[in-house]
Amino acid sequence: MNTIAIVNTYAYSVNYLADNMLRGLQELIRELGLNPRKFTDDWPSSDRAISTWLSSRHLYKIELEIYAPKKPAEALLVLEFEVEYGTSGDDDGSFWVDSEAMRYEILKTGTLPKDCAYSLICFNHPGRPDVHGWGPADSRPRDGMHRYVGGKTIAAPGLSANSAMWARA
Repeated sequence: MNTIAIVNTYAYSVNYLADNMLRGLQELIRELGLNPRKFTDDWPSSDRAISTWLSSRHLYKIELEIYAPKKPAEALLVLEFEVEYGTSGDDDGSFWVDSEAMRYEILKTGTLPKDCAYSLICFNHPGRPDVHGWGPADSRPRDGMHRYVGGKTIAAPGLSANSAMWARA
């Protein structure tokens, strides 16, 4: 008698990618000296939205925009993860995180004012499922900012995330 076991690794990949993107952003918030409380309080909602849209393959990018409360329309620093679906030539089916990639870029930006605020924005392809508490949003303008690419930072079977950062020159 033969036994066949089928495992849906994509569900594990979705959870892994969502958790590690959020965990990476939370670490960076702390390292930048910002208060992580809002991010932590919003974690269940953020995780639900990101996981839902990864599962449906609608999510293509998340951004953490950091701004000064006195100038909320102007981003000071933007951290982003761009999602890639499917397998690539270097996909060996393993789960991994390069937590140093974004940290290295952040260290080059210097310090931010301690009173900075931040917001998490998710970008989706049309037709995404609705998630309670989430709706359309726009990025703050990137005028005068430069984009620095960190490369592939998180990978799981069938999914990966590339990190990048927008900063003032």
